[in-house]
Amino acid sequence: MLNFRSPRKSCGLTGGLSFIPVLLFVFICTTQADPNAPAHPPTAVTFEGRVIDSVDAQGNVFVSEEKILSMARSRAGQMFNAAQAQDDVSRIATIKGVELAYYSTELVGEKVKLIFVIKERSVIRQVSFTGNKKFSGKVLTKQLGFTRGDYLDKFAAGAGAEKLTEYYKKKGYPFAKVSFDDSGLSQGRLHYVIEEATLVKIRKTRFEGNASIKNKELKKAVKSNPRTFGIFQNHFKQSTLDDDLVKIQQAYDSRGYLDTKVDADTSFTKDKKGAEITFNIEEGKQYDVAKIEISGNEFISDANLAADFRLKEGQFYSDEKAEYDRDEILKQYRQIGFIDVQVKSSRQFTADNKINARFDIEEGPRFKIGRINISGNKATQDKVIRRVLDYPNFVPGQWYNAHIAKGDGEGALEKDIKSGVYAETASITPVGEVSGQKDAEVRITEGKTGSILFGAGVSSTNGLIGQMVYEQRNFDVKKWPKNWRKFFSEDAFKGAGQRLRIAAEPGTRVSRYSITFTEPYLKDKPIAMTISGSNWTRGMECYDETRQKGYLGFTRRMKEGKYRTLAFRFENVSVNSLDDNAPKEIVDVKGSNLLAGIRIGFGRDTTDNRFMPTKGKSYEFGYEQVGGDHTFGIIDGTHRWYKTIREDIARRKTVLETKVYAGVIVGNAPPFEKFYGGGIGSIRGFDYRGVSPRSGPDKDPVGSDWIVTASSELVVPLTKEVLSALFFVDTGMVETGGVRASAGIGIQIMVPQWFGPVPMRFELAHPFMKNGDDDTQVFSFSAGALF
Repeated sequence: MLNFRSPRKSCGLTGGLSFIPVLLFVFICTTQADPNAPAHPPTAVTFEGRVIDSVDAQGNVFVSEEKILSMARSRAGQMFNAAQAQDDVSRIATIKGVELAYYSTELVGEKVKLIFVIKERSVIRQVSFTGNKKFSGKVLTKQLGFTRGDYLDKFAAGAGAEKLTEYYKKKGYPFAKVSFDDSGLSQGRLHYVIEEATLVKIRKTRFEGNASIKNKELKKAVKSNPRTFGIFQNHFKQSTLDDDLVKIQQAYDSRGYLDTKVDADTSFTKDKKGAEITFNIEEGKQYDVAKIEISGNEFISDANLAADFRLKEGQFYSDEKAEYDRDEILKQYRQIGFIDVQVKSSRQFTADNKINARFDIEEGPRFKIGRINISGNKATQDKVIRRVLDYPNFVPGQWYNAHIAKGDGEGALEKDIKSGVYAETASITPVGEVSGQKDAEVRITEGKTGSILFGAGVSSTNGLIGQMVYEQRNFDVKKWPKNWRKFFSEDAFKGAGQRLRIAAEPGTRVSRYSITFTEPYLKDKPIAMTISGSNWTRGMECYDETRQKGYLGFTRRMKEGKYRTLAFRFENVSVNSLDDNAPKEIVDVKGSNLLAGIRIGFGRDTTDNRFMPTKGKSYEFGYEQVGGDHTFGIIDGTHRWYKTIREDIARRKTVLETKVYAGVIVGNAPPFEKFYGGGIGSIRGFDYRGVSPRSGPDKDPVGSDWIVTASSELVVPLTKEVLSALFFVDTGMVETGGVRASAGIGIQIMVPQWFGPVPMRFELAHPFMKNGDDDTQVFSFSAGALF
């Protein structure tokens, strides 16, 4: 008796085999049966209830017999059951590599021999290409999604030609053709014939019908332009063109042109090597807001809800603004405990081309925080995560702030946890409901917190610097390994949220060696303690300077981004290898100079992003009293301010950055503690320490008792978050030489790294106000990417 089952259904019998081949397969199997068998073998009813003598597998080559029989529940010694055997066949048919499965039965005396027979799927023995010159076979095979040794899927093999065609079009070959040669399919040999054609250069891009948005602005939004930055040739890609149509549509929608229609005509040259693209735009009408209606709100007034709306009566309407205002309503409710609030936005067109915007609110119940449960932290201690929760007062008994704890990992508090403990994911979800409270379920997926990096940095100021850095950002000084074999294991010294950094940075001009330990929550309070030791060496203009330093610092964090600092330093500054013509000020401090300083300070940071701020400000001011071989004081302060000047239709922000720094020496400080201007981070266009009072026969810099510098920089994005153009003006003064000033341009590249982007800067600056003794430097660069 033969009973079939296939993992894929076709014609009611099998998948992957047509009906006729299956009948032929069955015919061959039956005609090859035992010639001595009776003309009318027993039916399944005859076998039913008989004892199973044995259970075997047949037809398998690559699939093991153990795997087949493990899927069957029929066992030797049991009573044969046809329904059970058919279920076994169904499970066997699900095994990867099985094309067809069935069972057969034979009488062995009074018992039954049960045989599970399979037909294995064909295996791909070769994947080959002809005509491919631009891309290797390895690259093309990757696009197919299967390779040699995989099971053969005839439909996927045929569809591979379409996949490769789309890949070529995506890469700028719109006339490429790929066909599948199935002559070797039965032997598992797949062959693709490729006609690549050529890359199609974009010769010209036009915009027709646009009156409200200028060509210049539209060109910045689309990528289907002849050249990028006027230098790099672009090639025609249909997928890019489709994206550009969406961007133009969004640009008009965001300005109230809700009826805008956009399409594109593409004409190719006769040799199919060039393309001209014309974007056709029907702008339609611009819709203004007639009135804004809010309903369903009882707890918060209309005026408070609409205070920060982007939609304004009498101004143009956009769905983008309406969505922002809807989110603003959700924010106001969710941050005070209305977790389940629902807000629906709608619009109604009036007869005079205006829109009534409406927001319908279902407030729902209000909840406080019950218990806070934390999971997923295998190495990180609970208290490390709870400290992050404590800062915005997300604690039991407070109103559940579902705005900063959104549950999807995108809330501000969830991001703070993710960055605070360096987790891969972090989410806070409300669960349960008891007496107006909801518990908060905090789930994290721990990420990589330790690293050993080898790399290099280079700058015009410091020269070439090698970098060998060990860093653990979830350090635990108390978690010592049980034995030496576990000393370098992943869990050793890990879990308390502390930070340890050991760095060796030898360089051509500057060499640094340091070890730094930071406890961000001393005694579980918002006080960071930092202990470090370092050795720093640099060759100056007329001497070599070496600093051996011990440091102990405390930073107390307060609300609204404010903080206070207290720091101690103990330092030995060695001044050696003096030139014969070194100034008297340098000669007087030759040798070792012991310093001990105590500094108090305060500051605030309200910027929106740690690495690339677009708004907000930060400042820090402090006073340090220094004793030891020299007695003096240092008062200094820095103020930074960031503002988004404009946001283009691609949502790239142009940011104005300003920085003011001032410092003054109280008393008589040695030259190596005084102020110098010039270089990156100071007055560009001047060399490092190039702005300073000078002394000696060679007019070497000896430092100033005070300094003031101010910089304004415009950062214009060229590509989102990666490449930006810089335009800047720097000014500064020291106690001699009057005002210095420079203006310049540059390029900034943000290189992504594990723990945040690293900037690369290339800057050209012209010092248009200077002193005759100043050292200038027109070009400066810095690149500190680790690899």
